[in-house]
Amino acid sequence: MPREHRDPGQWATLTGRKKVLVVIHTEVYGQRLRDLLPLVAADLRIQVAFTIAPHAFNSGAVRSLPSHGSTVIPWEEAVRSEFDLAIAAGSQGMEQVRAPLIRMPHGIGHMKLSRTADAPEGTPRTVGGLGRTYLMRDGRVVPKSLALAHHDDLAELARSCPEALPAAEVVGDASHDRITVSLPLRERYRRAMGLRPGQRLLLVSSTWGTGSSFNRLDALLPRLLTELPPEEYRIALLVHPNVWSGHGHWQMYAWLEAFRQRGIAVVPPEADWRAALIAADWLIGDHGSVTLYATLTRARILLARFPEADVNPRSPGAELAGAAPALSPAHPLTEQLAYAAAEYPAAEYARIAARISSVPGEFNQRMRALLYRVLGLGQPAFAPVTRPLPPPAPLGLAPEAGPWGSGGTEIPA
Repeated sequence: MPREHRDPGQWATLTGRKKVLVVIHTEVYGQRLRDLLPLVAADLRIQVAFTIAPHAFNSGAVRSLPSHGSTVIPWEEAVRSEFDLAIAAGSQGMEQVRAPLIRMPHGIGHMKLSRTADAPEGTPRTVGGLGRTYLMRDGRVVPKSLALAHHDDLAELARSCPEALPAAEVVGDASHDRITVSLPLRERYRRAMGLRPGQRLLLVSSTWGTGSSFNRLDALLPRLLTELPPEEYRIALLVHPNVWSGHGHWQMYAWLEAFRQRGIAVVPPEADWRAALIAADWLIGDHGSVTLYATLTRARILLARFPEADVNPRSPGAELAGAAPALSPAHPLTEQLAYAAAEYPAAEYARIAARISSVPGEFNQRMRALLYRVLGLGQPAFAPVTRPLPPPAPLGLAPEAGPWGSGGTEIPA
């Protein structure tokens, strides 16, 4: 779908609008920000534009733009223009934007520690997204408002960047609320994915980086194909979009082609993974956000990898690692799946899930209030509604690939 690259005020029919800039650094950041768009979508007083900011993983950012067309401003032009509000889930380059900034979390629970390379020499690693490196430039706090999901994040912020505490506000977590409101639709999602009655869905999830499940996927996927009867189990693979961006779509599909031909479904990075998570019977995951969100669902969790040195020890993700069973290389998978189902620690998972959001069900209400307060506008005279997730696409083998498949189509771009 072609998108316009122009000044959103040029040739405007409606004038005097409040101008909002949505800054997308990566595909994941864009997916997080998409949940905010319905909060301002129908307001004729507001004009929304998008820009893609520099980032090591921004090659897939364009896929997270609204699919029905959007005004996209080149980054170089965006930082020269004035806006009434900017919204971002990343920090890179945000000191250049000429607008009051609301910074959103780009993940869940502030689990991961900053990269060693990002920590000033002689200083400890901070929690990703909450250290001075992410929030301050030239001695000043960049965001006007820092939106957080849980009150625990305030304590984390006090340790890592107390200068930003006056800007912090707890608004909850959009994905938490949308997953929760969609749980009653589980059977509908399973039918949409093409699961037969009685067939069980095993979702394999990987974050990015050397500590991720994907780093050892060549050992796990053959086991799944060998040990799990295909008539009973459907296997789907969900890989963090940063992996797709870092290695490229062609390469990813090339690496996974043999597994796809043998029946493992690959969830494309632009798909909304949340409905698939609700539909899953088991999740084999790592220290990524998807594993922690699984505590909200019926999925039984097995940890394939958990790099303790890279995880915030005070995070709910670290607590989950102490409660969820770890995948063993020495025991049959069917036995381990049965164990995860029989020994499901429901009370512990409920306690961990409660650490995702301090204000469950209130994200839309609180976030809209924050947006309109920064814009200096009164809110629309209706309550924002948390919408259920749309049905997922059917699971299936990805399109046949020309260079190595039997068909002649190209690997999806």
